[in-house]
Amino acid sequence: MLSAREIRQTFFDFFEEKKHKIVPSAPIVLKNDPTLMFTNAGMNQFKDIFLDNAKAQNTKVANSQKCLRVSGKHNDLEEVGVDTYHHTMFEMLGNWSFADYFKEEAIAWAWELLTKKYKIETSKIYVTIFGGDEEDGTKIDKDALEFWKKHIAPECIIAAGKEDNFWEMGETGPCGPCSEIHIDLRSDEEIAEKSGKYLVNKDHPQVIEVWNLVFIQFERKKDKSLIPLPNKHIDTGMGFERLVRALQNKQSNYDTDVFQPLIIATETIAGKKYGRDEKTDIAFRVIADHIRAVAFTIADGQLPSNTGAGYVIRRVLRRAIRYAYSYLDIKEAFLYSLTTILCEQFDGVFPELAKQKEFVSKIIKEEETQFYKTLDKGIQLFNEEAKKLGDSKTISGNFAFKLYDTFGFPFDLTLLMAKEIGKDVDEKGFNTELKKQKERSKKASALDVFDWTVLKNEINSNFTGYDTTSEQNVSITKYRKVEAKNKTLYQLVLNNTPFYPEGGGQIGDSGILTSESNETLAIFDTKKENGEILHFTANEPTFFNNITANVTIAKRMKTQKNHSATHLLHLALRSVLGTHVEQRGSLVNDSYLRFDFSHFQKVSTEELNKIEKLVNQQIQESLVLQEFRNTPIDKAKEMGAMALFGEKYGNEVRVIKFGDSVELCGGTHIANTAEIGLFKIKSEGSVAAGIRRIEAFTSATAFDFLKAQEEKLSEILNTLKNPKDANTSILNLIAENDKLKKEVSKLQKEKALQLADSLKSSAAVVNGHNIIAQKVDLPSNAIKDLIFELKKQENTLLLLANAEGEKATLSIGVSDDLVKDNSLHAGNIVRTLAKEINGGGGGQPTFATAGGKNPNGIEKAIERMKNLEF
Repeated sequence: MLSAREIRQTFFDFFEEKKHKIVPSAPIVLKNDPTLMFTNAGMNQFKDIFLDNAKAQNTKVANSQKCLRVSGKHNDLEEVGVDTYHHTMFEMLGNWSFADYFKEEAIAWAWELLTKKYKIETSKIYVTIFGGDEEDGTKIDKDALEFWKKHIAPECIIAAGKEDNFWEMGETGPCGPCSEIHIDLRSDEEIAEKSGKYLVNKDHPQVIEVWNLVFIQFERKKDKSLIPLPNKHIDTGMGFERLVRALQNKQSNYDTDVFQPLIIATETIAGKKYGRDEKTDIAFRVIADHIRAVAFTIADGQLPSNTGAGYVIRRVLRRAIRYAYSYLDIKEAFLYSLTTILCEQFDGVFPELAKQKEFVSKIIKEEETQFYKTLDKGIQLFNEEAKKLGDSKTISGNFAFKLYDTFGFPFDLTLLMAKEIGKDVDEKGFNTELKKQKERSKKASALDVFDWTVLKNEINSNFTGYDTTSEQNVSITKYRKVEAKNKTLYQLVLNNTPFYPEGGGQIGDSGILTSESNETLAIFDTKKENGEILHFTANEPTFFNNITANVTIAKRMKTQKNHSATHLLHLALRSVLGTHVEQRGSLVNDSYLRFDFSHFQKVSTEELNKIEKLVNQQIQESLVLQEFRNTPIDKAKEMGAMALFGEKYGNEVRVIKFGDSVELCGGTHIANTAEIGLFKIKSEGSVAAGIRRIEAFTSATAFDFLKAQEEKLSEILNTLKNPKDANTSILNLIAENDKLKKEVSKLQKEKALQLADSLKSSAAVVNGHNIIAQKVDLPSNAIKDLIFELKKQENTLLLLANAEGEKATLSIGVSDDLVKDNSLHAGNIVRTLAKEINGGGGGQPTFATAGGKNPNGIEKAIERMKNLEF
């Protein structure tokens, strides 16, 4: 039986024999494609070629691509792990032809590989072809039908509709019919009872699609019409995990050597066995699947966060944790330890994971630790809500959604906990709130992109911005209208452009296009999409040729000073902190620079001073820019240039060198470090586990920052009456202030104790409870001490209120016996009474506080407390 590693290598060897270039996987995280967060198919890295925006360096290529899917047909995140053949992260084996071979070869080679090399029984294979679509005016794919008949019986060829057998890149763009290859993995007895032909595309867990051959031959226009492409391409994708399952004769993808090492390790941690119970089996599968997705996305540069792609990864990670928590009884961080197994599995295949093992593990462990705290908080809030409900059987959908949305508490865990105490959850109400949230999000990101108005057929823009900020005799080759958030803008493509498109952390250029008759069109941003440089303008162009394109020079100069400074900073960080430091993100604009880097502890003041000094030394050395364009990637690495994880590099790269600083970079830079003038660090802090961030200024902005700091220091010295030793003077003031604070606190406590006897004597007995409710002239910390003293008395309820200006505070105390015997809760009481002061609050069962903006409501709150109206 072939191992997973051998199966992958067989694929590579086969297509290498067919004269294909075996290329590396692109990063799983997409950084320069506004239409996608993650690589979800093998073709993503070749989009520019399919769109005719770039020429193929090799017309025949093959690879194994890391992919991530968490939504769409058959890829709903909540279903992964429930079945045995869908995944979030998966490998897609693929072969491509760029205007080289077409349907006949693609079909013949797929059949040869599956039946001759992998030796899959031909009787268990079924294929689908496109059956045509009346709305599109397309006919059955006769070519594919006839080519398949050369290899497989006609009764095993199934004509299917557009939904299953017509592939499209998006609402517009390259598309075409496809042919899927399905394998029947059922037993001979089951096959004899019912032909697999009738189970194809019916979501049968053992009759599965393994390979999709896409024949890209049309372009979809915005009006939904189809236009034949001048160049036809092949794009195939085969699910590696499914292929391994078929070749290893397993009933589940998770039973193969792709997933079993992860499941076995989880069995040891959980003390439970896989294959004994369906609920725990789902948990094992979720963990084995999700740790792969999380580890590879972090290795490729995407950290978990609360927005965008980072939120998706956090959601996947937390789903794995909650399954472990709920069904495997794992109550502490453990997922991070599985990265060791992944590194061994993918050694030599995706080496970026092993190279960053420690970093990836630490990020995952920190995320796990934080989420377990979230679970504890959610359980506490759930229990408080359940007590408030009393005999009521239903937990509201609003509350369940609040737990989910505000606190990140999983909804299915809310369902599980409710069931354990004999309560229901209003799922309809929860789903209503969830739908509202999705609609808000969808509305906020809605984008309507119109078809291109093509004026000239050019492959793409020629960027001249490394050498000039002004270009003459420019033509607009095409433009299109875009509507977003009730705003209309236009995107232009120029044949030659000095405008730098946003990328590598550097913002895009702005500037002016000027016609021969001095008409102007303002460009407010520049970005790159699918290999094309897009110039953003608020108005539709009225002139198209003989244009002068001018970049805003002041903005560009400030930006490139900051960009060059990030290179000097990177070198300084590695020199001072160690070579483990690697860039993890950056932002370079005309105001400041931001640089994220890997480091697991706070950078000390002494270290920051050394870093800042090193950068300024490099500036003072007047280091001349050495630029090496179109350098082979291997030669660039020999020069010492660092390739950043998560970045996709071509065979040829651009190297930027300032002295000992050598980096791969596509941004714009100053000609000499002396132009930067001055470098000043503004701040240093943590942005995620193991990631630090430095923000800094350069040039005139740095001088202005220092000048402002100097003025602040001057003000402080004037206030201190210009002492000879300002530091000692400030320390003395702090010490004196601390002493006075202690004396005031002591007096307040004495006053509070004196007040305690008076308050005890003022207690009123209501329904058998001792009620103390008064407004007092004490600070909050003294009130707390007083309440803790008074609630030692049994059967006591307290409300002490105070006011400072427009701010009102209510403090509630409940004696321990009332909490235990009467299920009273200070947090619930204060939330009710806080309405009188137009505020809110909460707290523990025996003590809670609330703040508000209506001191006039204090008397009403006191009255309600005395009447037990809460």
